[in-house]
Amino acid sequence: MDKLIITAALTGAEVTRKNQPNLPLTPDEIAEAAYQCYLAGASIVHIHARDKEGNPTQSYDVYKEIKEKIESKCNIIFQPSTGGAVWHGPDERLQPVELKPEMATLSAGTCNFGPDVFMNSQEYMEKFAIRMKELGVKPEIEVFERGMIENAKGLVKKGLVGTPLHFDFVLGVPGACPATAEDLMYMVKSIPEGSTWTVAGIGRHELPLATMGILLGGHVRVGFEDNVYYGRGQLAESNAQLVERVVRIAKELGREIATPDEAREILKI
Repeated sequence: MDKLIITAALTGAEVTRKNQPNLPLTPDEIAEAAYQCYLAGASIVHIHARDKEGNPTQSYDVYKEIKEKIESKCNIIFQPSTGGAVWHGPDERLQPVELKPEMATLSAGTCNFGPDVFMNSQEYMEKFAIRMKELGVKPEIEVFERGMIENAKGLVKKGLVGTPLHFDFVLGVPGACPATAEDLMYMVKSIPEGSTWTVAGIGRHELPLATMGILLGGHVRVGFEDNVYYGRGQLAESNAQLVERVVRIAKELGREIATPDEAREILKI
């Protein structure tokens, strides 16, 4: 079994300081949160940028500043989001890929997203995949529904995405796939042989699915993007606190934690 890769999803596009007073918003705050997660045991940091007013932005310049500040602190893998917020268009969403990060997310289909719709048409998916391939960026295939795995396989057949694939199963988004053990097992069994995978459980599902990910040989994503609580009614103190818990559970279960360089080797970056 590979060592465990922990991804810290620090901010997201929907969470506000009203939801979580400790949410990092500025480039300096995001970089410091990334560093603290690195010290806690994370090897990937998943980034959604915010503008000066704290609103979601896909600005190349803001992502560049965040990337440089993180790289000045540690060698954690910088993984920007190309999902952005539901109202961002495809050209906006692609901007951080121009920084040539080691990885970036590639959402593999359209789904309901709470009261909104997260649009990822075939045209969008292919456009994102082509640009990532041109720039040498490894996509993390974001899966919110079971059928998105088939969409990813289609991108491989067209030669737009290389193998081995790495998937992130984001389960429990209102309107998308539930966060049940059965759903995770189905997805794990459906991906191409040789693929790697991470699971991100939304809200109260974060901890049980993280534990399943550890036991099944997958990898784990935690952080304020997915869950702002540490326990029932208890807000988490930081993203790093959520990472520390996964590290502690993994060690209890006999699973070693991957460093960023070991994660690069596992993911074939």
